[in-house]
Amino acid sequence: MSLRGVVKHYGAVRAVDGIDLEIHRGEVFGLIGHNGAGKSTLFKTMLGLIPATGGEIHILGRPIRGRAFREVRREIGYLPENVVLWDNLSGLETLRFLARLKRAPLHDCEAALERVGLAQAAGRPVREYSKGMRQRLGFAQALLGRPQVLFLDEPTSGLDPEAIRAFYATLRTLRSEGVTMIMTSHILSELQERVDRLAILAAGKVRAQGSVQALRERTALPLRAEVRASAGDMPAVRDALAALPTVTVLPQGDERLEARFPREAKMRLLAALAGLGARVADVQLHEPTLEDLFFGVAE
Repeated sequence: MSLRGVVKHYGAVRAVDGIDLEIHRGEVFGLIGHNGAGKSTLFKTMLGLIPATGGEIHILGRPIRGRAFREVRREIGYLPENVVLWDNLSGLETLRFLARLKRAPLHDCEAALERVGLAQAAGRPVREYSKGMRQRLGFAQALLGRPQVLFLDEPTSGLDPEAIRAFYATLRTLRSEGVTMIMTSHILSELQERVDRLAILAAGKVRAQGSVQALRERTALPLRAEVRASAGDMPAVRDALAALPTVTVLPQGDERLEARFPREAKMRLLAALAGLGARVADVQLHEPTLEDLFFGVAE
C-alpha cells in the first residue's frame, strides 16, 4: 500500500496535509495522534469512503478509484471504532447478511465466529451481546472473505484482558498469512510491542514514522535506570553515578535512586555500576515508552 502526497481539505481546514506512506505486505502498521490529528479522515480516505482532495493512494497495487477499486474492496476488511449492528439478528445471521453484501462465501461465517470466540453465541440475538461481544462480532465481519488488508480502528475497545490477548494472537496468525494491517489506538502501551512500524500524526501531517526502536534512537529522549542499594551503600552508588557527565541522579529514598541519561551514556553508566560490585542490589533500565515518543514528537 502506498500514499503519495495525499491531502484532504474541508474548505480552509487541512484535515490531511500531504501524507506520504509506504506500508509493506504482511506488516502491522500503527497510526497514532491526538483527536483531530487526521487519523479518521486518513482512514476513510484510504478506504475510499471519502475522496482525497489530491495525491495518490494505491492498495494491492491498484488506485482507490474507478471500477478496478470495486474488486479491490473485496480484499479489504474494516473494523470501525463504533460498531453498529442489528439487534434483532443473531450473530450468524448478521455475518451471513454482510457476507452476501461482500460476496464472500457463506461458509466463512461460522469460521469467522469461531476465530473470534463467538461460536457458542452464534444463534443468540445481538441485543443480548455485551459490548465486548459486539466488538468481536465487528471483528468477525471484518474477516469475511479472507481479506488481504485489514483496517482496524480502536479494535480493542470494550474488550476484557483475555479477549485483548486473543485478539492480538489472531493478528499474529493473520500476519503470518501475509495480511497487511493498519491500526489506530489510543492505548499506546498495546501498540508498543505489537506494531512493526507506526506513523505519528499531528495537524494532518506525519511528524515521524518508523519502528518504535528506530524512533527511540532518532529522538533525544533520555533513558532511565532505577538503581537499588542498601542505605549504607547508596552514598557510594550515588557519587559514582553523579560523577558521570550527562547523567542526572534523582534520589528516590534511602535505598533507591533514578538516573536519567542520553543513549550514548548507557555503557558508561553500566560500567560504573559494574565497578561497584555487590554494593548495587539491583538495576533496571527503561527505554522511552511509545507514550513518551508520542508526546515528544506530536507536541
